[in-house]
Amino acid sequence: MSAKISVDYISHTYKSQQSSTLEDIALTIYPGEKIALIGRSGCGKSTLLHMLAGLLMPSEGCVRINNKQVMRPSAKWNMMFQKPSLYPWMDVQENVALGLTLAGIEDHEKVNGLLELVGLDEKADANVQSLSGGQQQRVALARSLATTPELLLLDEPFSALDAFTRSSLQDEVSLIVSKQDLTMVIVTHDIEEAAAMADRVLIMSANPGRIVGEVKIDLPFPRDRSSEKFSRQRESLMKTFEQLVGNSASAPVEEATSNEKSKKEAA
Repeated sequence: MSAKISVDYISHTYKSQQSSTLEDIALTIYPGEKIALIGRSGCGKSTLLHMLAGLLMPSEGCVRINNKQVMRPSAKWNMMFQKPSLYPWMDVQENVALGLTLAGIEDHEKVNGLLELVGLDEKADANVQSLSGGQQQRVALARSLATTPELLLLDEPFSALDAFTRSSLQDEVSLIVSKQDLTMVIVTHDIEEAAAMADRVLIMSANPGRIVGEVKIDLPFPRDRSSEKFSRQRESLMKTFEQLVGNSASAPVEEATSNEKSKKEAA
């Protein structure tokens, strides 16, 4: 079962600030949708994602998942962060099984199946510190899926990875989310990542954070980034973003050209 999310006119002001971080945000995310949130740094993308996860309560309004108000974190909606946050004293399979262990569940078959799903079945007994950054994020992904969530929330989980690993994981996660019929919301600064992973891209402006537009990406997964159709969708997204938010050289929204440059440098 995948999650339906209703964001009911939420606004938020941190106690240390006088101005609002988010203001009057209302949206519906339908079961099985893949959503990307993009915007300049400081527009409140991560704040909104944390509210979806139940890690932060809005000053006004509320978030509902499957018609129930979100008041706290739940195993039914899991988040992946920029860092995998694995426990170094546990091996790979123990890290993956952590959520199940805390729930008093022992299911070796499920853990082994998840390790196979993320391509780490031969690393089950390995120390997580011996893994590459991409492999560690695969462990974090498997751990997030172990509790059979309805919603996967991603807070720039691939931003620290090299270009090739990042692209590979973007494709893998999109396919896994589709196969398991999950709802997904990803926060990203990367236009190409948004175009590669989302059915619908929501564009946020800042001061205060608002959703000012959306772009639908109607392409099958995994998406062929070298295709003309993908290039057109990516360029359309960039153009819409620039029209709605403005193109500032100091703001870290990555264009497709920066990804291509990274790939050439890595090669």
